Amino acid sequence: MELCSITGLKGKITVPGDKSISHRCVMFGSIAQGITEIHNFLEGADCLATIRCFGTLGIEIEKNGSTVLVHGKGLHGLSAPSEILDAGNSGTTTRLISGILAGQPFDSKISGDRSLNSRPMNRIIEPLTQMGANISSILRNGCAPLYIAPGSLHGIHYDSPVASAQVKSCLLLAGLYADQETSVTEPSLSRNHTELMLKEFGADIRSTHDLDNSKATASISPCKELYGQKITVPGDISSAAYFIAAGLIVPDSEIMIENVGINPTRAGILKVCEDMGGDITLLNERVQGGEKIADILVRTSRLHGVTIQGDIIPTLIDEIPVIAVMAAVAEGTTVIKDAAELKVKETDRIETICDNLKSMGCNVTPTPDGMIISGGKLRGTSIHTLLDHRIAMAFSIAALVAEGNTKILDSKCVDVSYPEFYDTFEDLL
Repeated sequence: MELCSITGLKGKITVPGDKSISHRCVMFGSIAQGITEIHNFLEGADCLATIRCFGTLGIEIEKNGSTVLVHGKGLHGLSAPSEILDAGNSGTTTRLISGILAGQPFDSKISGDRSLNSRPMNRIIEPLTQMGANISSILRNGCAPLYIAPGSLHGIHYDSPVASAQVKSCLLLAGLYADQETSVTEPSLSRNHTELMLKEFGADIRSTHDLDNSKATASISPCKELYGQKITVPGDISSAAYFIAAGLIVPDSEIMIENVGINPTRAGILKVCEDMGGDITLLNERVQGGEKIADILVRTSRLHGVTIQGDIIPTLIDEIPVIAVMAAVAEGTTVIKDAAELKVKETDRIETICDNLKSMGCNVTPTPDGMIISGGKLRGTSIHTLLDHRIAMAFSIAALVAEGNTKILDSKCVDVSYPEFYDTFEDLL
C-alpha cells in the first residue's frame, strides 16, 4: 500500500465491532445454554480464530457476515477436539480459551503462528497451575503450543503482577469450573469487558476498584449455568483511534465516528487527545449491554506534547502506536512511560514504533518502558510493519501528513482486526 499526504478528511463513518467483545461473545455463548445472537461481530482474522477453535470443540456457529449465531451447549457441553486448536495470531483466543479448557474433562492442545508462539504464556500457566490445572508449554519455553489435561480446579486469590485483561479473564473463566470463589487483583484496572459480559450471561461476578492505591479486584463464584444472550457489539475504539488521530492531524478535517464503545477501561486515548489539545466531542452517549457507547466528533487541532504514564496506560496500550504518530507531529516533546507491555505484543512495539518513526525523520528515543518523542515534520519512507496490524494502521495515518510518498509493507496484515481499514478512507475523501 502506497500513500501520500492529503487534506480535508470529512464525513461520517462507522468502525468494525469491538475485537475484545467479539471474542468474548463467541466464547461465552459457546459455554452458555441456548443461542447467543451476535450483531456487528468483527470479521477480523483473530475473532475468526476464536470461531474456528470453538467449532473444533463441537460448537455449531452460524455466520452470516457480521451476524453470528452461537448454539451453546452449556458449561460442560464442549467436545474433545480431534485436532490441535489453531488460534492463528490471536493471543486473546489462546489465553482466554485456556481458562475454559482447564476445566474440561478432556485433553487439548492449542497453537498458533510463529508470532503467537513466541508470546509469553507463563503469565497464565503459573496461576492456572496454582488452581490445580494441568497446563504446560509443550516446548518448555513458556510459550505456545500449550497442552492442557483434565484437572480438579480450586478457587484461589491471585495477585497479578501485571494489569492484563487476558490474564484476569483466563482465571475468571477457569473460576467458573472451580470449587470455590476465584479472585484476581491487578495493580491497576485493565479492560473489564469480561466482568460486564459474564454478568449479562448470568455469572455471579463482582468487582472492586480501590481508588487510593489503584488496585482492582474481580471475583467470581462457581457457576451452574450461563444463558445465551442477544448482543450488538459496539464499534471498536481501538479501530476508531486511527480516524480520531487522522481527524486531529490532517489539515481541514472533520470526522464523525458513530456508535463507538467508550468503556472507561478502554477510552484512555480520548483523555490523551484532549490533554494534547485535541478538539473531540462525545455525542449521543448511552449504555447498551453494560457498555458505554457514543458518537465521536473530531476536528483538526494543534496538538502539543504530553507525558503519558501510570494507570492510564492499560486503558490505551493498543493505541500507543497511533498516539506516537500524533506525538511525532505535535509541538514539543511527548514522554510515554510504564508501557513495557508493548514489548510482548505482536512485535516489540517499542522497537518497531521507534525504528519506523526514525525512518520518517522523527527524533525519538526508545526507553525500557516507552519512548521520548520530539514533534516535528515527517517524511515519506518504507514502513516495516513486521506483520503487526496496529503498526500498519498507525503509520498509514502518519503517511497522510508526511512529505512525499510512504509505502506500507505487508499492509494486508490489517485484516487481523480491521479488514476494511483502507476502504474506510474512501468514505472520507
